[in-house]
Amino acid sequence: MPAAGGKRRGVSTHHPEPLDQDPIETREWLESIDAVAAARGGTRASYLLQRVLEHARARGTRIDAPLVTDYVNTIAPEAEPPYPGDVEIERRIRRIVRWNAMAMVQRANKRFAGLGGHLSTYASSASLYEVGFNHFFKGPGPINGESSHGDFIYYQGHAAPGVYSRAFLEGRLEADQLDHFRREAGVQPGLSSYPHPRLMPDFWQFPTVSMGIGPLSAIYQARFLRYMHNRGLTDTSKSHVWAYLGDGECDEPESLGQLALAARDELNNLTFVINCNLQRLDGPVRGNSKIVQELEGVFRGAGWNVIKVIWSEDWDELLANDKDGLLRRRMNEVVDGQFQKYTVSDGAYIRKDFFGTDPRLLQLVSHLSDEQIVRLRRGGHSHTKIHAAYKAAVTSESKPTCILAHTVKGWTLGSNFEGSNLTHQKKKMDLSDLKAFRDLLQLPVPDSQLEEAPFYRPAPNSPEVQYLLERRQALGGVIPVRRASTQVQLDLPKDDVYAEYMSATKGEASTTMVFARILGRLLRDKGIGKRIVPIVPDEARTFGMDPLFSQIGIYSSKGQLYEPADKGKGLLYYKEAKNGQVLEEGITEAGSMASFTAAAMSYSTLGEPMIPFYIFYSMFGFQRTGDQMWACCDAMGKGFVLGATAGRTTLNGEGLQHEDGHSLLLAATYPSIVSYDVSFAYELAIIIKDGLKRMYQDNENIYYYITLQNEDYAMPAKPEGVDEGILRGMYLFQKAAKPGKKHVQLFGSGSIMQQVLRARDLLAERFGVTADVWGVTSYQELRREAVRCERHNRLQPEAQAQVPYVTRMLQDTQGPVIAASDYMSLVQDQITRWVPRRYIALGTDGFGMSDTRESLRRHFEVDAECIALAALDALRQDGVLTAKVVTEAMATLGVDPLKPNPADT
Repeated sequence: MPAAGGKRRGVSTHHPEPLDQDPIETREWLESIDAVAAARGGTRASYLLQRVLEHARARGTRIDAPLVTDYVNTIAPEAEPPYPGDVEIERRIRRIVRWNAMAMVQRANKRFAGLGGHLSTYASSASLYEVGFNHFFKGPGPINGESSHGDFIYYQGHAAPGVYSRAFLEGRLEADQLDHFRREAGVQPGLSSYPHPRLMPDFWQFPTVSMGIGPLSAIYQARFLRYMHNRGLTDTSKSHVWAYLGDGECDEPESLGQLALAARDELNNLTFVINCNLQRLDGPVRGNSKIVQELEGVFRGAGWNVIKVIWSEDWDELLANDKDGLLRRRMNEVVDGQFQKYTVSDGAYIRKDFFGTDPRLLQLVSHLSDEQIVRLRRGGHSHTKIHAAYKAAVTSESKPTCILAHTVKGWTLGSNFEGSNLTHQKKKMDLSDLKAFRDLLQLPVPDSQLEEAPFYRPAPNSPEVQYLLERRQALGGVIPVRRASTQVQLDLPKDDVYAEYMSATKGEASTTMVFARILGRLLRDKGIGKRIVPIVPDEARTFGMDPLFSQIGIYSSKGQLYEPADKGKGLLYYKEAKNGQVLEEGITEAGSMASFTAAAMSYSTLGEPMIPFYIFYSMFGFQRTGDQMWACCDAMGKGFVLGATAGRTTLNGEGLQHEDGHSLLLAATYPSIVSYDVSFAYELAIIIKDGLKRMYQDNENIYYYITLQNEDYAMPAKPEGVDEGILRGMYLFQKAAKPGKKHVQLFGSGSIMQQVLRARDLLAERFGVTADVWGVTSYQELRREAVRCERHNRLQPEAQAQVPYVTRMLQDTQGPVIAASDYMSLVQDQITRWVPRRYIALGTDGFGMSDTRESLRRHFEVDAECIALAALDALRQDGVLTAKVVTEAMATLGVDPLKPNPADT
């Protein structure tokens, strides 16, 4: 018996109604459901879910939508807002930008083979950007008389040529600059390969080309804007963050790793635009499935608003005439690899393979020629569909938005580029490609000039240029643009803030605890206190910073909707607040580093200098988030990152995966990071004070890495006249009262300084050897200065030779130098060639392990006894002591000569 309102096995789209009780009728009802579901391109389950939702809506009941919807546009044609621009003139602008983007890469690689660049990424995303530039992206200038910080745009790195091309059309860049694309080392003005603020400090805002960094940074930038607004520091309510990324880039864990944060904080000031050209460097992103559907489920499941822009208006009529849902079903079932095949196929193949699965589908396109079928565009190339999606995104009330735009990689570049698996690597077009591209864009480039791919720019008073500039003026000015320096001058703390740390402490403390006290003092400072941004990845209690929770509050976009369990049990409790100052990020160093970067760039992005202090387990800084730290250098970020529980032997119980013996070595590879390994409270205070001055008063584009240990010991008073040495990297901490004939120089850093001091006493008491003790705060800074001296002497041989600081400090001393630290010996080896005598580096080479500090230091041979033995052996090598003395000393000091090398374990 047929179900009411439809045929039992027909293709009616009427909803079958259940016939209760009778099992035969129930079976026929299910068969009817299957028939209708199949006609609509779905399954029985999806159809039933749809019916449940429809009944719920009819009753006014709210039920969340399914995570994955059909492979069609989210916004129906009748819901699209009118397009506000001049379609024809925008098309001409878009074509000019496309041509010049191609020309700069083409010309560069024709003259310099292998220079590189990318043609196909921007070709696929030109419309995505141009709609934004003409109608959405706000510049930093006033709009309708109201001031604004403008929008924050994370451009897809490989699309940089298109952004340069538009700036050329605006008159911001000239042809000679475009002609020096990727040529920055010479005297001519060059353009960087990708968005690099450090290399183009007036142009780019954010570095994005290390894939995954842009999306992650965008989330935390959007959250930081809310943080600044909720704390009352500046009005960011009119600013929007746009992140452009590729579908292949979403394989990077950073791209999707923090989506839930954006949803929890209701960051409706954030939009991801994912260019789904279905293709990564080597081939399809998801050849056997559908990346758009996968990403829709991920983003919608994380709580985002998802808008799919799959098909252009060319498909609207076909979909409207698809009464039986056959086209929709076919769109759902075709996998991405096959869509890529259609991109490189002719109309006859598409007609047969895509539409030919059902005679009714063939009938649906019977009025279209093969050429017209080829020209059925993807939605990411439709300005009207893109505009509708952007409009919905910027008016979202409480959610971040992800726009999934289906495009073709290499779009309009010709058959040798479009959809080809090789397109990402292709840097040049042949003459036939150029001619076809010129003809498609309808540009007045004569055949005689095609070989050189000339730049084309209409006159400044042309309709295209005038329209483009008018649109940018209406939206607050040209972009991208970077504020190179802040207009706000900070009133830095006076010396009295640091005074207590210059004296000997009562009792013992670790440098981590000293930092917590200094930070507390700085937070209370009237000049900069409100500008400090403490950042911790769920380790504040470990670092002794938990008192800040109740004192200045933890930032939360929702405030505190519960009564904390520890409230009323003391003065300190877990206090969340909308205007909270601490960014307690949870267990995410990547998220914490993204927050640091947003705060570190605030002086430029918002014109409000903020001072981030990001403290973390030192092992999980450079080792885990080194790419982000490099990007922060590129962005010229400022602030302090602090590796706490630092050193291979101070975090004694945690073992191999936690004990850091190499972060200082990694830090040395970052050109704009200044790193220090401190032993005492006064060193830390002097370094922080100088860092604030260099970054926020002298406007140096650097940031600091300081290691902090968790070992308690007495903090001595600052010796006289050591401030310069502390900052330059070394100073004489304690000089021997009366140097003897057997004399050595001992270098100490971090908590191993305590072992160095004990070694000095062992040498004097047991072996009659005297020693000067030096505090070495930065081997990196010593090396940098020495290398500069070498370069000066090499390039100016007739000038007075410069002598490195480390050489000058040691030139009037005597005896070999033994340098010990809780880091790999390579850290100390950085200065080897400038030490004017025998130099022995003792470090913690090898993997960490769990044990007591005493056992670990003996294992790595950096305890007092091993340092003393190294000093005795250095004297032997210098002919001052005999080998027998050293052998006997081993027994006296309890050092096992047959123990395996710790570097090999």
